[in-house]
Amino acid sequence: MFTLKFWTRSLVMLLVFAQAAHAEMTVSQSNDPTAVLGANLATLFGQENAAMSAVQAGRLTEIVTPPAKVEKVAAGSATDPLKMTYDAAWIKAVPQAEKSEGFECLARAIYFEARGESIKGQAAVAEVILNRVDSALFPRTVCGVVNQGGSDGCQFSFTCDGLSDSVRDRTAWYVAEKVASALIAGAPRGLTQGAMYFHTPAVRPSWSKRFDMTARIGSHYFYRPPVRTAMNG
Repeated sequence: MFTLKFWTRSLVMLLVFAQAAHAEMTVSQSNDPTAVLGANLATLFGQENAAMSAVQAGRLTEIVTPPAKVEKVAAGSATDPLKMTYDAAWIKAVPQAEKSEGFECLARAIYFEARGESIKGQAAVAEVILNRVDSALFPRTVCGVVNQGGSDGCQFSFTCDGLSDSVRDRTAWYVAEKVASALIAGAPRGLTQGAMYFHTPAVRPSWSKRFDMTARIGSHYFYRPPVRTAMNG
């Protein structure tokens, strides 16, 4: 305690001395500035000694202890896996989701429907699937949506095109799994504005004329049913 007070008092004395000397050099009109300086210092040291004696030990520690450095993480960095940057750093940072039937169905749909697309394009396809799950118009599970069929065929062509569903491109599968992991974990779906349908430029399905196109990402056009209000029935 004594050492702390002595160190602090010495620091204050040096600061006071420097300030007093500066003041005398700039405003004193005396022929003997050192005499004025000595008198001022004696008064200031007396005041400083009384003030320091009244300060509690804990407060002295706070005064002389430098503030701790706070490490900040920039928003949008790879350490924030749900911040959708759609790049290789983001893919690497996304935690792998726990294996489940729904996760497996989503990853396979991304892989077989969009593995030739950019990361953003693959995420957009995943959005469509999860938007359907949230809609009363479609099955309530990921696998139900992905495997849904009807009179017009399968909703996702890879499920009934007669081709092998074996995963051969492990790098593309890794990306598909990471995209599925992010979306399953609740990452924002901000690419397609609620789209529930998509097609490539190679086809022009009849339903596309009735729906609202919300985005074009890579080689896919995305659509949602028109929003109905009381005004338009």
